[in-house]
Amino acid sequence: MKNKLMNFFGDYLIICPKTGKIRGFRYNNNLLSRLVFPLVGLFSLLWFLIRVIPKPSRMGYPCMKVAMPLASAFLAYIGGIAASIFAFRKAKNTFRQHRYLIASGFLVLGLLASIWVTSVPNRPAYANYQEFNQPVNEPMGEAKGIVPGRVSWAHNPDATNEDADPDAVGAAWWEEENNDQEAIDGMLSAALQNISGEESDNAAWDAIFRYHNQQRGKGEIGYQEGEKIFIKINVTSSWGGNINPGDLTIVENNWYGMSETSPQLILSVLRQLVNVVGVDEEDIYIGDPMKHIYQHRWEMWHSEFPNIHYLDHNGWGNRDGVTVSDSPVIFYSDEGSVLETSGWGGSEPVFEDHLYTVFEESEYILNIPTMKGHNRAGITLFAKNHFGSHSRDNAEHLHPGLIAPDASNPERNEFGVYRVLVDLMGHELLGKKTLIFILDALWTTGNMQPQAELGPPQKWEMAPFNGDWTSSLFVSLDMVAIESVAFDFLRSEFDGESDPPQMGAVDDYLHQAADSANWPEDIIYDPEADGTPLSSLGTHEHWNNAQDKQYTRNLSPDSGQGIELVYLNTLATDVEPEHPRMPENFTLYDNFPNPFNPITYIRYDLNRPAEIRLEVYNLSGQKVRTLVNAYQNTGTYTVSWDGSMENGLLASSGTYLYRLQIRTENRSYAETKRMALIK
Repeated sequence: MKNKLMNFFGDYLIICPKTGKIRGFRYNNNLLSRLVFPLVGLFSLLWFLIRVIPKPSRMGYPCMKVAMPLASAFLAYIGGIAASIFAFRKAKNTFRQHRYLIASGFLVLGLLASIWVTSVPNRPAYANYQEFNQPVNEPMGEAKGIVPGRVSWAHNPDATNEDADPDAVGAAWWEEENNDQEAIDGMLSAALQNISGEESDNAAWDAIFRYHNQQRGKGEIGYQEGEKIFIKINVTSSWGGNINPGDLTIVENNWYGMSETSPQLILSVLRQLVNVVGVDEEDIYIGDPMKHIYQHRWEMWHSEFPNIHYLDHNGWGNRDGVTVSDSPVIFYSDEGSVLETSGWGGSEPVFEDHLYTVFEESEYILNIPTMKGHNRAGITLFAKNHFGSHSRDNAEHLHPGLIAPDASNPERNEFGVYRVLVDLMGHELLGKKTLIFILDALWTTGNMQPQAELGPPQKWEMAPFNGDWTSSLFVSLDMVAIESVAFDFLRSEFDGESDPPQMGAVDDYLHQAADSANWPEDIIYDPEADGTPLSSLGTHEHWNNAQDKQYTRNLSPDSGQGIELVYLNTLATDVEPEHPRMPENFTLYDNFPNPFNPITYIRYDLNRPAEIRLEVYNLSGQKVRTLVNAYQNTGTYTVSWDGSMENGLLASSGTYLYRLQIRTENRSYAETKRMALIK
């Protein structure tokens, strides 16, 4: 009997495939819906009254989050019917009294009420996730990390400007006035040390590299000189029409102010890689290769690190163009049964994709997305950020592997179906090549609409944010664990019936990434198509509640299972980053004279022997002249520049940058200053 009812109402009731519980009602705007809706609405109203009147605290129960909107919609429905009946009766009576104008008004009112009653929008209501899915603190999968399953959460309210208007032109969230760079540097430093269990940034990075290389079968070795690192950012808005091709500035339109990877966090990461790890700038690549890098981002990063490779899809301006792999690199495990392209000629199955060659040529990947909701996937984090890593013009062909392929109703909100995100997480050049998972939660949002309001940052109400920006970083060596934690934050804060994180089966891909027992019967995840199925990519579970935010390893440290979330209040501890800039005893002085013509002098102090590189750049980032490239002993040095360039010609009048880079045995420091040549 139950199955017959479920089959009969299957298109109207949103049902959990695991538990069989009703999660909501989908109005399909047909005759059967008009009959079913009043019954469901009446039941919801009675259920709400029976449960909540004796105990008002039940109002926050997950089942009530489905019952309340259905009950309120039912009351509005009844009210609409009553209003239309009243209006039509008044119209009839006033017409008989020859009061035709008033009768016409009541007639129009009745028609409007009737139209409103019969045109219910086709939008599902969702119960709170916890009611219809995996219970809390029941971990699955194999925890990863130096400290297994650990997710480090650094939070500092002072990192962002509480009074910022996030999408105000000229004063948006990414502007210097809205970010405390030193605080962000300190947050990253604290998280790195906590995730590795070390007491210095240098020791933390060494431990991270050694752990990662051991996991990849390279042996317990640290970073080796000359190894390339690619930083994959998320700058989704920087497609054609939103970026000025002439100067690469951001266009002031409806996409302005969209929540994306913070340029300040990337600057902190670059300082760590260059100044702490000692990675040569020329071995670092950065970009969102399907897109472009806005000028304001480039200026911030390039002024401090001019020799890094800044990638651009088209090679605009002074950016490096991207190249594509010669042959397909990733092979989707659905084997064409789910993924497809669509166009004027119909749909064709998708089996594989080329990637950008930077993924092949780099030894390590740093995938740094922003924590936010997504109207097709529910959430968008590390896995979803790789929708911009293949070489097609867009990711439309991957959408069938998400919950809501058409960005409207979640058509694939059942558990145990193919999830393209698992292939991306487990691919040897993508998820498995990622050195460490750094999640940007400085300026976050819960909704990412496809039209004008495309997700500017939002203030959060849940503790400890309490009406402020999230101002956080999350760091982990377990990609499943960190996505699980981020999902718990997003689903707890954005719990409205139509918020994307509330769609059913949002974390089905995490279930499957954690444990192959959750794979669909007809799917074997093998994104390299080499006959080796994926093993567990990490551990997944849900916290006990949004107030305590405790996972299994928080509650039972000796359990050996699940996630450990460590909260780092860097505002309270006043964490200082380790060597973010040039130490005081290495000094670069202002050039003299300045402005100059025809010659100027640049002086610097070394407190110990080091490799020195002193270079001159123009404001477009092009190197004009190398003044020093040598190993020098302790002392004070003075170098002159007569305005001549590498080709022997004289530079034109204008502002130039001179940059001193100092490399010692295990550190690299850099500082940049300005000078003006006037003829």
